[in-house]
Amino acid sequence: MELIEAIKSRKSIRGFKPTLVPSKVLTEIIDLARLSPSGINLQPWEFIVLTGESLQKANRVNEEQVALGAKGNADAPGYQINGPYRERQFALGQKLYGLLDISRDDAKKRAEWGLKGMRFYDAPAAILVCSDEMIYNSQSRMPLVDIGIVAQSIALIALEYGLGTCIEGAPVFYPAALKKALGIPESKRPILGIAIGYPDWDSPVNQLQSGREPLDSLISWKS
Repeated sequence: MELIEAIKSRKSIRGFKPTLVPSKVLTEIIDLARLSPSGINLQPWEFIVLTGESLQKANRVNEEQVALGAKGNADAPGYQINGPYRERQFALGQKLYGLLDISRDDAKKRAEWGLKGMRFYDAPAAILVCSDEMIYNSQSRMPLVDIGIVAQSIALIALEYGLGTCIEGAPVFYPAALKKALGIPESKRPILGIAIGYPDWDSPVNQLQSGREPLDSLISWKS
């Protein structure tokens, strides 16, 4: 797939077929993504691929934490959403819940959908993109930029293999419990998760097309 077409066609997939993704394919995708640029070539990323029992463990521990009412303490800071950013979030939510036929006041179905996000949308595989506390800490947060770059690379490369992805923060919302369940060293910081698999195009949610701001509102020229 041509790069420009891949950028235009990439979208967040939230409905997957149960078909397993060959480990060879996942390895090839990450092998290519590791060529992504990073500040002064620090390459502050590590990848943990979840399939089978490990993925089930991650999904279970996230659901358990939600059921316990545990307070999330993600290793990467979340968003503070106000102003036009809140409007964009609201517009996306309206479209998404409309496709799912979930009304605004249906708290039960909204909660169930939220749990699905914690389970990587039931994808057959997932990738945790992590950093080490040696490089990513309260004094050094620039690695987040590099991890965003490598995540985009994974999402674009996946298209070449007929795969879809969803880059998420929710599955790493409870890092301590996740690391304990999966045997991840304490020094590793899960920054984001990527659900990956073959898209189920019959799933209504995959018809979601998120909007983008017009270029004129985002660009200014100085000369």
